Amino acid sequence: MNELDCAICRTQLHGFLDQELDPEVAAQVAAHLNICGECSRRHAEAKVLKISVKRHAPYYAAPESLLASVLAAQTPASPSRRWQNWFAPAFSAAALALALVLYVATPGSEQPLMDEAVSSHVRSLMGEHLNDVVSSDRHTVKPWFTGKLDFSPPVVDYAAQGFPLLGGRLDYLQHQTTAALSYGRAKHIINVFILPTPEADKPLQSQAIRGFNVVSWQANHMRFVLVSDVEKGELEALGQLLRKGA
Repeated sequence: MNELDCAICRTQLHGFLDQELDPEVAAQVAAHLNICGECSRRHAEAKVLKISVKRHAPYYAAPESLLASVLAAQTPASPSRRWQNWFAPAFSAAALALALVLYVATPGSEQPLMDEAVSSHVRSLMGEHLNDVVSSDRHTVKPWFTGKLDFSPPVVDYAAQGFPLLGGRLDYLQHQTTAALSYGRAKHIINVFILPTPEADKPLQSQAIRGFNVVSWQANHMRFVLVSDVEKGELEALGQLLRKGA
């Protein structure tokens, strides 16, 4: 059996998760995962995300009109109709590419940051890198960031309110070094990402991404993103505390 290198293994991970590989390739991927810690970590992360999507993604039945159009498409087509069928996918792909470019280039788009924050939250829970400095003392955590960032993140312990400070670490979001604070809530972990922004203040807003609750806002040229699997109301409560303490 030929051994896979990491690059090839990672291209096969999603097919391996979905059991779409032929038995020989699947066996090679499984063997590589047994000996490669990094690929095994990526496989575990992808598995967590797949489970979250299955649990939380909404499912809808296809409308009757769509079923009728699909069935109609199976009937023999005229030459002009076949021409349209051949070129329609190309035009659709071009339209999708243009839409993607416009989406990425739109100023102030928040979604890429939120997606990155959720991925970083998942990674922090899977390894042993939740915190670089482990302490509930703000006078220990806050000075630790000095010299490592070009801004000073607010650090406050909210143990009295049920959100004890656990520590902090450096992270990397939107092409810049970011402060990441971790808070506890019962047996849950909350990641608080803080990074500077030139944009104006924005109010607190909530959303759900890949099964995790995300709360974000901007104040005093600082952008805050909170990610956790705690209830939305609890995450918003910590957000309000941080807004007042910042």
